[in-house]
Amino acid sequence: MTETKLREEMAALGASLFNRGFASGSGGNLSVRLPDGCILATPTNSSLGRLVPDRLSKLSPDGVLLSGDLPSKESSFHLALYAAKPECGAVVHLHSAYAVALSCCLDLDEENVIRPFTPYYVMKVAPLPLLPYFKPGSPEIAATLAEKAHTAHCFLLANHGPVVTGRSLEESVNIAEELEETAKLFFLLRGAGCAVRYLNDAQLRELTLPANGRSR
Repeated sequence: MTETKLREEMAALGASLFNRGFASGSGGNLSVRLPDGCILATPTNSSLGRLVPDRLSKLSPDGVLLSGDLPSKESSFHLALYAAKPECGAVVHLHSAYAVALSCCLDLDEENVIRPFTPYYVMKVAPLPLLPYFKPGSPEIAATLAEKAHTAHCFLLANHGPVVTGRSLEESVNIAEELEETAKLFFLLRGAGCAVRYLNDAQLRELTLPANGRSR
């Protein structure tokens, strides 16, 4: 996909996320790796609902602003993920309500925050490790994500929200939406007070066999 098309796609997907309540105000940020190896990122204090393709921040792989508006302060952890994961084509970071609420809960399994209860969580999201809390924009977020980059493609920043990597921006957005829906189901089930039918080991193995791959 050309740079022009990727700019248009970022604006369109950002608006879709915003209009459906996955983002609000100037919260959250997106990025995509361009064919020339540079990174296209959402500018600082920009709303995902009102991104202007020509004003998106274009960064060199080491973070130098090449064109467009100043990037989000969180672009540093996007760059760290691209450096650590050569296969990564896009990064999505949202402040979506249910995933953020989940990130604020105590006594979560730090290796995989949600115990699997749907096949789609297993195929698209899991594992979902919990990372420590750091101030937004802190270099510790970038360092921790780079360290954990090869353990998962989705991460939950404590008291902050989800970070999702994927081969393309569309794929990353789809995964982020699945994560938010699973977090919503988590709270619905907990609120209902019912016993949850978790997937058993045999069912999990069936979903994660190499022949199946990830349905992402």
